[in-house]
Amino acid sequence: MISGGGTGGHIYPAIAIANAWKEQFPDSEILFVGALGKMEMQKVPEAGYRIEGLPVAGLQRSLSLENLKFPFKLLKSLMKARKMVKDFRPNVVVGVGGYASGPVLFAAQRMGIPTLVQEQNSYAGLTNKLLAKKAKRICVAYPEMERFFPMDKIAYTGNPVRKDILELEGKREVAIKHFGLEESRKTILILGGSLGARTLNQAVLKDMKAMDKAGYQVLWQSGKFYFKDMLEKAEASGLKHIHLREFIREMDLAYAAADVIVSRAGALSVSELSLVGKPVIFIPSPNVAEDHQTKNAMAYVSHDAAWLLKDQEAVGKLKMKVDELMQDPTIGSALGRNIKSLAKPDAAIAIRKELEQLVA
Repeated sequence: MISGGGTGGHIYPAIAIANAWKEQFPDSEILFVGALGKMEMQKVPEAGYRIEGLPVAGLQRSLSLENLKFPFKLLKSLMKARKMVKDFRPNVVVGVGGYASGPVLFAAQRMGIPTLVQEQNSYAGLTNKLLAKKAKRICVAYPEMERFFPMDKIAYTGNPVRKDILELEGKREVAIKHFGLEESRKTILILGGSLGARTLNQAVLKDMKAMDKAGYQVLWQSGKFYFKDMLEKAEASGLKHIHLREFIREMDLAYAAADVIVSRAGALSVSELSLVGKPVIFIPSPNVAEDHQTKNAMAYVSHDAAWLLKDQEAVGKLKMKVDELMQDPTIGSALGRNIKSLAKPDAAIAIRKELEQLVA
């Protein structure tokens, strides 16, 4: 049983773990548990797995009537999670973070079923810190996580990523054609996540004419929240080399086309980009718990494996940072080598091996 979700950063590692397990044990039965109304309820079935939902939801940061419903939803989710675990009778339960992870792992631990926590970030969340006390194994993506978890339970596995990202060699020509890019222009890939990032979008809007004039082309994932507004403004500009997408599904091709990548610093993005091995400018979101995106980025910046541009400085300074990388290829090459040296390409297999030990 695999529980959690809410964002791609939780869902895609969960699916990668399931795929690695299924490859080794094809007759196994796998059940996902997610939060009703969240994206895992769509993405997991698309990947070929069964999922059941819990009514659990998080507390709103602002004053909201929804917060009054929180204890009732949590209690109902705990009861439903216990029934799911009892009915499915899993040999092991994996928690990848997200709202559903807590009730399911709590129920499994109360019933004596071994649990594994997969922590994607460099700064552990409260739920995982609580669940780790009774978990048998904690798989982490960053060193020095003994700050949060018992050392004897930690396995440094890395974050699982989609397989197609491991194989970028020879894809650039296909990528250029797929996205309608020009072979001769340098490509900037802008990634703000599936929902979008307001700062990244505003930074591109401010600098897109200068980028076009400088000879760059921009492959820009705006996210669904901002797409309509960004599309109107991009079309009004009349620029031919600004290629806007609401969401990019073919991430292997996007990475293959890119010369410089500008991205938020969510755990999955950081892990994927380490495998890509290209120069990256991280613009961490300031609107996340414990500022963990900055901590994720700094784990790479401190190894000269990426650059960091603060969110409040991005609008107005993005092109300047891109210019620095484009004008001195040796810097970009060094960043690409260094970030790739931190990659963990076999993370899903490593986690599968940890699970094998728990069910042996």
